[in-house]
Amino acid sequence: MCGQNCKESPIIIPKYLYVLVSTPLYIGCSLHSAIDQAMDRIPVIDLTPYVEAASGEFCLDRVQNPELEKVCLEVSRILAETGALLVKDPRCSAEDDDQFISMMEKYFEMPDEFKLLQARPHQHYQNGATPGGLEVPRSVAVPDMLKKARELPKEHQPLIPTGADLKWRYMWRIGPRPSVTRFQDLNSDHIIPEGFPDWEETMNSWGYKLLSAVEAIAEMAAVGFGLPKDAFTNLMKNGPHLLSPTGGDLGSHGKEGTVFAGYHYDLNFLTIHYRSKFPGLYIWLRNGEKVEVKVPEGCLLIQTGKQLEWVTAGECMAGLHEVVVTKRTIEAIKEASKANRSLWRISSTLFSAVASDAVMKPLGHFAKSPLAHEYPPVYAGEYYQKELVVIKLNENGKEH
Repeated sequence: MCGQNCKESPIIIPKYLYVLVSTPLYIGCSLHSAIDQAMDRIPVIDLTPYVEAASGEFCLDRVQNPELEKVCLEVSRILAETGALLVKDPRCSAEDDDQFISMMEKYFEMPDEFKLLQARPHQHYQNGATPGGLEVPRSVAVPDMLKKARELPKEHQPLIPTGADLKWRYMWRIGPRPSVTRFQDLNSDHIIPEGFPDWEETMNSWGYKLLSAVEAIAEMAAVGFGLPKDAFTNLMKNGPHLLSPTGGDLGSHGKEGTVFAGYHYDLNFLTIHYRSKFPGLYIWLRNGEKVEVKVPEGCLLIQTGKQLEWVTAGECMAGLHEVVVTKRTIEAIKEASKANRSLWRISSTLFSAVASDAVMKPLGHFAKSPLAHEYPPVYAGEYYQKELVVIKLNENGKEH
């Protein structure tokens, strides 16, 4: 909904900015030639014209601005075809991210004994710290997934993980929690580590901004798919959205070929994160092509999750990706070492999610899809619990 301060004048349609996924784009919209990377392009959707400057509220008015539908169609098309989208949101600044990353570098550099104090195995590590060496990538846990990965052309195969991921995470709930839920362990109270006085304010400030960007894209995607604009955001209300900064210790695990996050898809609805200081993220397009991603300065990367796949009956497939140490990662490590900067690779990731007690099923015309039977009605929380069992985070193997 638009606020009272929403502008009455026609909304300017943003230019579609196509960038080489491995080439920097500097705000100013200039394109730079790729040196030795793939020629695939992912669009940058600029939300600036749709964000009211004074209130920071996102405004989407399809009736008064018929041309806006073209933008929404582009958002839905790209999410369906590539599983990834680059977004520029004036509410999400580099300064905010720097403050957040700086705090998380200090946290992840703490001794493991300290970080383990914030781990909650009885909540399936969906709250507080998730230790490295614990989560098993789905490609390891599900043999068929690994088999299909090996069948890809050699240049598009992932680095085959052999065990649990090395990455650490910190799970911090963003947004209100439901007053009543059958999935209490997915909607629990926050955990604040000692010695970080600005923790709650920093986490909430950055997390809410990232969530606002995701909700804007969710509205645009819904319109593009021919659904009511709140079809997705209604499902997301009171969802267990997680700001989940992910840390990889490049000082200890900086060898080329090291896998920090093995070939997998995300369990949630849409994932968003700002650029990392260290390269190493690869995504797979729907056609099976492997692409190294470098998020342009000032932009965020959005990726499709399994819950979006569910409610669109597979029109949007959950995007596959991995995080590994590459030659470019090693170059960045050397530069950081010379500058005496942290060697923890931090991604400012937020997992937006369908509310645990909401029922997921193909929406609207997607219910008539020939594949709809593959996505039967299920509580989002029940689905999530089952997925956590597979990747070895639900230690009790329980669904509720």
